[in-house]
Amino acid sequence: MTATPGTFGVRSMTAPLRSVALRTPTTVGDFDAAGWRPPDPALLLDQHERLAELLSGLGAEVVVLPPLDGMVDACFVFDPLLVTGAGAVVLRSAKAIRFAEAEPLVADLETLGVPEVGRLDGAALSDCGDLLWLDEGTLLAGRGYRTNAEAHRQLAAILAAEGAVLERCDLPHDRGPGHVLHLLSVVSPVAGELAVVFEPLAPVSLLEELRERMIRWVPVDPEEYATLGANVLAVRPGVVVMADGNPRTRRALEAEGCEVHVYQASELSKGDGGPTCLTRPLRRSP
Repeated sequence: MTATPGTFGVRSMTAPLRSVALRTPTTVGDFDAAGWRPPDPALLLDQHERLAELLSGLGAEVVVLPPLDGMVDACFVFDPLLVTGAGAVVLRSAKAIRFAEAEPLVADLETLGVPEVGRLDGAALSDCGDLLWLDEGTLLAGRGYRTNAEAHRQLAAILAAEGAVLERCDLPHDRGPGHVLHLLSVVSPVAGELAVVFEPLAPVSLLEELRERMIRWVPVDPEEYATLGANVLAVRPGVVVMADGNPRTRRALEAEGCEVHVYQASELSKGDGGPTCLTRPLRRSP
């Protein structure tokens, strides 16, 4: 399908969010096998609907995709692919239970006018939670248990075709390969010169990169890391969405002049995913 000009393109984490896709959570599937704490089905759906309404109220065009029964992680629609300035790059999850999520999302995005421009294959493994746009021409890629060196190599080649480069950022062991730790688990850009960072797990190279770019950060209190205080979605520079229940991080952001909006996340967070994980930006532009 040919993309409609202006309907997609992402080269930033903080430029105004013009359009975004969400996927309704399924209530049918093995939540335990996926590592979820059992959610209340009705409340899970209600919280997701309220999040979509919040984003729409903040000016984004919101597309809500249908649930994928049996794929309980599919509501974390950020991870299966990367949207660049040219289109969608299909990734390959290291979490076997998530392998089947990518193709339905590719089909949904093609219907919305976002073309596929590349895909990982062979030994390459990556979640988009490990990928962060530092600027319009630089993608920072975490190297950990969810994204490997072969993925870096293939992504670098795909990005080169549109004039962008990839920089590597090694992640810590933390709790090991059975536990999800993404680059975006510990850092969330919220404006051109401001980010949120959980310092205890932040790679030294990440902090050095932020300092070199004159980006200051709000440190997340250790007590709010588990409640996704470091997972913050910028709707536009200085206007952010985060899970309710992180008052210290919220106050620190507000002290920096940010406008903070929260959503109820008691059930949505039982899969350890915050607002970044639950959204697939399709277009960000000034």
